[in-house]
Parts: sequence; structure tokens; C-alpha cells
Amino acid sequence: MRNIVVFAGSNSRSSINKQLATYASTLLTDAEITILDLNDFKLPMYGIDKEKTDGIPENAHKFLEHIKNADGLIISLAEHNGAYTTAFKNLFDWMSRIESKTFYDKPMLLMAASPGARGGQSVLQIAMSRFPYHAANITGKFSLPSFGDNFDNGKISNQELNEQLLEEIQQFQDALS
Repeated sequence: MRNIVVFAGSNSRSSINKQLATYASTLLTDAEITILDLNDFKLPMYGIDKEKTDGIPENAHKFLEHIKNADGLIISLAEHNGAYTTAFKNLFDWMSRIESKTFYDKPMLLMAASPGARGGQSVLQIAMSRFPYHAANITGKFSLPSFGDNFDNGKISNQELNEQLLEEIQQFQDALS
């Protein structure tokens, strides 16, 4: 059984991206799912002076250890002003100080959801160009636009979009084999 780590790049308690990532994880077969919440890994704001005086916080090590021990990753990024959320970027910055190849070449399904029609396309583009420098093996990507119209009762209600996600899930599972 494969160990899949799932998280949203958001610290919102009602994150639509966590809902999407969790739903995507239910579509996997033969997988043990670990859903992480950024709120459980509180970190001070990254700064080189902070790192020099206090070192790297234990929560950054703990989160990175989850990634290191995973067979695959499902990440859904929230978009704030066209980029990563501050909570995710801060975690990413701390982890990259421990290991620059942060994602350990693990197969990754990269997603984004938003209430708007673009579905987090800006943050997906940023991640698609940046993550490979940190050893991300992005095997698929998915964008869910207009979350309120296309997601209901814990699943994607738009059949065409659900089919797109299922295709990406299949590619991700193939990469795990």
C-alpha cells in the first residue's frame, strides 16, 4: 500500500483547496492517506536572522519528514493575489533551508481551486515553473474553477471536470507504480 501525503497550501480552516485535495485522495486505490493541515505546523516568519539566532523550527522538520516518507504527494494550492498563500510560502521557505530538493522527486498531483473562473491558474503556473527546481515530479495538474458551482457534498459535481480529475488521478497512480 502506498503512503500518500495530502495537503492544501492554505491555513484556512474551511479551505476549499483542502476539500479538493481530500476528495482527490478518495479516488485513489491501494493507498494509505495522510492529510496534513498547515495549522498543525505553526512556524515563525522565515528570515535569515531568525534562522541564525534560533535555528530551523521543529515543525519545519516534522512537515518535511512527512514528505520524505511519502510515496506520493497531492497538493492543492490556494491563491492569494495570484501567488502562494503566506502560510504555504513560509513553510516552503523553511523546508527548503533543510533540504533544497524539498519534494524528493516524489510523484505529485498538483492542483488549485478558487471561487473564481480561473481556478487558481496563476498559482499553478508559479508552482509548475518553481517546484521542479525543488525535485518535484509533477505527474499531473488540475484546476477547479468556480468552486461553489462545481463542488458539492464533498465531491466535484461537474461531470466534465470530475472526468478531468480522474484522468490526472490515473496518471498519478501510474507514476506510483
